Amino acid sequence: MTTGTTAAPRPMVDGTGRPAMALWTLDPSTIHLNHGSFGAVPVETAAYQAELGREMNGIPGDWFSALPGRLGAARERAAEFLRVAPESAAFVINASAGISVVLQSLELRPGAEILVTDHSYGAVTMAAQRAVRRVGGVVREVPVPLDAADDEVVDILTSAFTDGTALLIVDQITSATARVFPIAAIAARSHERGVPVLVDAAHAPAMLPEPLAGSTADYWVGNLHKWGCTPRGAAVLVASDAVAQSLYPSIDSWGHPHPYPTRFDTQGTVDATAQLAAPHALDLIEREFGWDAARSYMTRLVEYAETLIVDALEQAWDGPARVAAASPAPAMRLVGLPDGLVRTPTDAHELRDVLALDLGFQTAITSWNGTGYLRLSAHVYNTADDYRAFADTAVPVIAELAHIRSTEPDLTLDETIAQHRTARTATA
Repeated sequence: MTTGTTAAPRPMVDGTGRPAMALWTLDPSTIHLNHGSFGAVPVETAAYQAELGREMNGIPGDWFSALPGRLGAARERAAEFLRVAPESAAFVINASAGISVVLQSLELRPGAEILVTDHSYGAVTMAAQRAVRRVGGVVREVPVPLDAADDEVVDILTSAFTDGTALLIVDQITSATARVFPIAAIAARSHERGVPVLVDAAHAPAMLPEPLAGSTADYWVGNLHKWGCTPRGAAVLVASDAVAQSLYPSIDSWGHPHPYPTRFDTQGTVDATAQLAAPHALDLIEREFGWDAARSYMTRLVEYAETLIVDALEQAWDGPARVAAASPAPAMRLVGLPDGLVRTPTDAHELRDVLALDLGFQTAITSWNGTGYLRLSAHVYNTADDYRAFADTAVPVIAELAHIRSTEPDLTLDETIAQHRTARTATA
């Protein structure tokens, strides 16, 4: 059930009274309702990164000679934002890259198993499978009900451990299902059983004010480009003292002899302008809106959007759309799609494309355990009008597609979409 207020919050404005959207590089001809997948970069930060690129290309010798020191300073600012010790934090290009770094560092025994949940991001599961293949091991997926309370989640995961469990990989905020897992409690219980924990925190930085608070996880990796709005290519890997010195960047370069995390500051001639520009974006949002105010707005807006779109979809389809999810992410929510409309990841992609190409809405459509969802996410540039437009324009199309597929269940979603487009053209 929806929690909190369902009143539409007033749109956010910057210090001069401009609408927040004016600060972003996003195409204004599209309504952007999928911040969680790819983030969005402020105009000023994009310009700052471009200037860094010109500096890099102007005198490359000076640039790359000074780069490790500049990266170290930017990394310390990112660590301060995350409220972690600078010596525990290294830059990586994204969460998947950080997870690969961790998996490559493990000395797995023959037959070792890695545990993931059925909420795990697909690319992460595939990386774990590649890691265990080296030793004839296995990745085991642990089902966690969407409505499982925090205590239940901890019990489910730790009761799945065996003598061969070498690592638990768990999301802090799940991608497909937009819920928060209690990583501090999971790590504490896992360590009682002697199992190390890797936290995929791709969505956590900036959405959560202190994402590592109370956690003793061995490894944690989070993207800055999502809710932090930094340029893409900036993420942070945080490691405990016990394992940090076992971690090396994927590119061995002149930083190899240095200790963690400084060895990550020298990786050949990589373009590190995204990482150098990360503090610019973090500071810009603090200056123009304040991060606490921004987070509060995102939560109130996505709660409003959830109620609005659930009500619209239930009226259009005459079926339930509310999702009984425990611990929903502060700036993300799920809306259930009509039964049978989205059955597979391919269906999810096809519906997403229809909403984008035919109607002008950038959205996230997810498929989890055979059920389709609309995943809502909100940032400061979104407004209640964005979601009202979706409810008025996109929800009827979703209901029409669901009706066609329910009456002709043998059709693929692609065929359903084609039939719907033909009918709309005929009546236009």
